[in-house]
Amino acid sequence: MPDENFMDRAKGAVMGAFIGDALALGPHWYYSLDALHRDYGNWIGGYTDPRPGRYHDGMKAGQLSQAGFILHLMIHSLIKCNGYDKADFCQRMDETLFPLLDGTPVSGPGKYTSQSIREVWRQRTQQNLPWEQTGSHADTTEAIERTLAIAVRYALQPGQLAAAVTENTLLTQSDETVVSMTVAYGAVLALLIQGHMLDAELSGKLMTLVKNGELPFHVVTRDNLQNPQPGDPDPPRAGRFASPDALLTPSYMAMAAADPEIRIEPAWKVSIVYGMPCAIYHQLPAAYYLAARFHDDFESAVLHAVNGGGQNQARAILTGALTGAQTGLSNIPKRFVHELEQSAILLKLATDLAADIA
Repeated sequence: MPDENFMDRAKGAVMGAFIGDALALGPHWYYSLDALHRDYGNWIGGYTDPRPGRYHDGMKAGQLSQAGFILHLMIHSLIKCNGYDKADFCQRMDETLFPLLDGTPVSGPGKYTSQSIREVWRQRTQQNLPWEQTGSHADTTEAIERTLAIAVRYALQPGQLAAAVTENTLLTQSDETVVSMTVAYGAVLALLIQGHMLDAELSGKLMTLVKNGELPFHVVTRDNLQNPQPGDPDPPRAGRFASPDALLTPSYMAMAAADPEIRIEPAWKVSIVYGMPCAIYHQLPAAYYLAARFHDDFESAVLHAVNGGGQNQARAILTGALTGAQTGLSNIPKRFVHELEQSAILLKLATDLAADIA
């Protein structure tokens, strides 16, 4: 059985995601930083109400968005089934979420439904398509925001992690690059829960899992990205993804965070460096950077994610999970937990999920 520190990190990853989601509920999707500062001041330091007429209008500080609602569904499914069960998760989406939607953006839990979920709702409720045909070309992080719970559950089983995350991601997103980046995030989160650091060495550890056949990426060069030599055999192709690049990204972001000659000040401006929009290729570099730079400071990591504007909710969820997995729940400031709506229920979910890791 995993030790107490391992369990603390697993719970920290789950609660970090929920906290990041709720922290960004109020100031979500401000692409004008002047407007963000006008409405919330120069620094957002806690949970806030959404402004009238903005995203999530009518919600209250400390509540979860629809991303948090779906993550909640995923964790319930994982606990009930003692692992990932596609049929059970899909049934929960059909019976619990979809009756609350009407196909428009401003609807459902959290008072906003993302484009990829609206598309699946239409395919399931209006076109009666099977779940095997519902994936779209959305290039966003919605799959990470729910499959991070799968990564927690299979933190010691990288092969099962990759298979389950892939299967679940394809329900909403069919682009292979998006799938590979989603699986890579889950693999990173699992190593952090195990106690590894988000540093320059992490990608090498991920590549070792590839070479052992445990992650479905393939190697395109020799060790340490050295060029092949005459007579070298074709590198092994362990799985479906075109290259290992999604596994290499985290360590480059960690090196940037550690390099004294590379400074992003204040750190929330990482959103400007890597981009404010929703696409996964903007979100992941920023989350990796913040989680590496503030690896032992959950508050700084998640609040800089929130204060960067744009799609700060996804950035805060991803950063919150990665940083919570490094600090552990015990080092997440208590106010973030206590001021989170239904915190006792969410803590029990995190605890029960962590207890199922084998």
